[in-house]
Amino acid sequence: MPESASEVTAAGIARLAGVGRAAVSNWRRRHADFPKPVGGTETSPAFALSDVERWLREQGKLAEVPLRERVWQQLADSPATAAATLTRAGFALLLLRERPSTWQELTARPDERMAELLPTAVEQVASVRFGDDRHALLARACLEFPRQSIPFLRSVGELADELGPRQTYEFLLGRFLDANIRQYTPTPPGPAALMAALAAPPQASAATVLDPAAGAGTLLRAVARPAALYAQEADPDLTALTALRLALHADAVSAASAVCVRARSGDTLRADAFPDVTVDAVLCHPPFNERNWGHDELSYDPRWEYGLPARTESELAWVQHALARLRPGGTAVLLMPPAAASRRSGRRIRAGLLRRGALRAVVSLPAGAAPPYGIPLHLWVLRKPAAGQLPSPEVLFVDTADLSGAGGGRDRLDWQTVQNAVLDAWLAFSGTDGPGTDDPGATPPAAPAAGAPQPGRTGVSRAVPVIELLDDDVDLAPARHVPPAAAGGDVAELERARAKLTETLRLTGELAPAPTAGTAERAVWPTTTVGELARAHALSLRAGTTAAVPAPAAPAPARPSPRDAVLTEQDVLAGTPPTGTLPDAPDDEPVRLEAGDVVVPVLGGGSVVRVVDERDAGAALGRNLQVLRPDPQALDPWFLAGFLRGTANTRQASSYASTATRLDVRRLQLPRLPLADQRRYGARFRALAAFEEALRLAGRLGEQLVQGLYDGLTEGTVRPD
Repeated sequence: MPESASEVTAAGIARLAGVGRAAVSNWRRRHADFPKPVGGTETSPAFALSDVERWLREQGKLAEVPLRERVWQQLADSPATAAATLTRAGFALLLLRERPSTWQELTARPDERMAELLPTAVEQVASVRFGDDRHALLARACLEFPRQSIPFLRSVGELADELGPRQTYEFLLGRFLDANIRQYTPTPPGPAALMAALAAPPQASAATVLDPAAGAGTLLRAVARPAALYAQEADPDLTALTALRLALHADAVSAASAVCVRARSGDTLRADAFPDVTVDAVLCHPPFNERNWGHDELSYDPRWEYGLPARTESELAWVQHALARLRPGGTAVLLMPPAAASRRSGRRIRAGLLRRGALRAVVSLPAGAAPPYGIPLHLWVLRKPAAGQLPSPEVLFVDTADLSGAGGGRDRLDWQTVQNAVLDAWLAFSGTDGPGTDDPGATPPAAPAAGAPQPGRTGVSRAVPVIELLDDDVDLAPARHVPPAAAGGDVAELERARAKLTETLRLTGELAPAPTAGTAERAVWPTTTVGELARAHALSLRAGTTAAVPAPAAPAPARPSPRDAVLTEQDVLAGTPPTGTLPDAPDDEPVRLEAGDVVVPVLGGGSVVRVVDERDAGAALGRNLQVLRPDPQALDPWFLAGFLRGTANTRQASSYASTATRLDVRRLQLPRLPLADQRRYGARFRALAAFEEALRLAGRLGEQLVQGLYDGLTEGTVRPD
């Protein structure tokens, strides 16, 4: 495909130059020679890629277009659909990974000959991975690899040499899903890893796992040791893409040990693609609030062992489908809307799940954990009862609402704390769950006496007797059954908090800076801008492109290692160490931080600036952040950071054209001062930063002490006199 045929949107230009879309809009307004649109619409214009590359190079904003961007543009410009083109790329990457010598032989031939031989080689690999399902999957790639597709596939192979086959496919699939975000509902990696760890723990033997609403395969991809993976998805295109994702993710590369992947399309509730399959585990993020799920035509379906779900209870239909596909003693974990735990129309089925011992745990996740992000979703953990096994007398409830970290919300969750709390509670509960779920003759432990304290973690988890739940409502919302933790603790703990607060307040008094007498007139300096300094090579400017993901479900340190950590926007605003974690296959090469870098958030008016120290060096730069790396022979980093925080400076460099204030870092101004004077200012700014950090600590300690005293007084652990 000739380069001149490629087009790129404003978002693509921003990725090429490593800037935000607002910067591209500014270039279009301020530069008369910026390339004119050649397609698209008035609100979303498209530009010729070659013209854009030339203009960016002339402006010093682009050294070379990354290979991954070229490959993506080739995919986007393919005459076939994006899904079909990506499916072809996936099959080529599977061949490259599992039979690299065959791929090398094919790429050594001319395009016409490679197009003739490729279908046979791909079909041989697909037969090992997908069995008879390969015919339907290959159909999504139009059953052949036309001559026009070969240059694109060669580029895909080159990118795989850089990133690896799996990472290359993850990158292309991620871009495809981002471009069709309204069509597909993603399951974030953090909840997916937690669900997989609950259903198929990493230390357990290899498991057969089914996802009846597979989507992009995120849940099945999180399984640590799969023996076989079964996926059903309504969208045939997404089914093919998911099957390839799962096959490429599997560690085995030989035919003898290849993980079996079975992926089929269809409406799961109406047309189950695996009616005769029983598996060790089921993972599912079902569609929520569906009215047209098949209530009328499925009234006598044998899967409704616990009762016919109401028309408004589609989620309970998915729950029973999952149980029907489990072997006795198998585990299912479903992501559920909170309403499913308390709607009156579902109470009879919930009661049946409790009486039979099928429902083992309900976990409330913080809002922002998964879409829809505005509500705190639940995880339901279920076990298929074995014949002759007595039901367990208790159900575990876990409420993680208070573990979501400062501010909470999407991209601001302390996910490591959340998942550790859930796994710790589940392991402690299931470890006392009797001799084992697979033993039909096992006798479960006796139910605790009425009023006896139940095992769990105060404010987070509690094991509740089933008999307490079987009332008129059968309400399974964890918030109703997990009492909140007292913030204060005992008197000794409150005394320690008070002593630490006193010491911190003393320190803030010592650090409080005294203003030095100046003049009544404002200082007038010759000034320059960050953009001018960048063009003069006194500093370099990079934008963060890395989207942080939660840490994996296996136990890990609270703070990620520097090479795996991502400094997020929330970390900068809250003054905390990097808390994000790198994804497996980031869209772009991460921007790594160095000591002395100055990090600036671009959203919210620029009221905070951070100077990177040795502890945070090596971490990746997250989205909505820009890093300025000054030349130490020309600029003092603390001088730079201090002047960037000036109110008048950030105000004149901010855009107020939308609901979110955005900072154009290149427009920020600095006085032209000798390096010695810069260092004098820098020392003062550094002292201000230390004082600010002491104030933050004092505020946190003060809140802890005040709430602790309230709780202690109301609970009787602290006396009023």
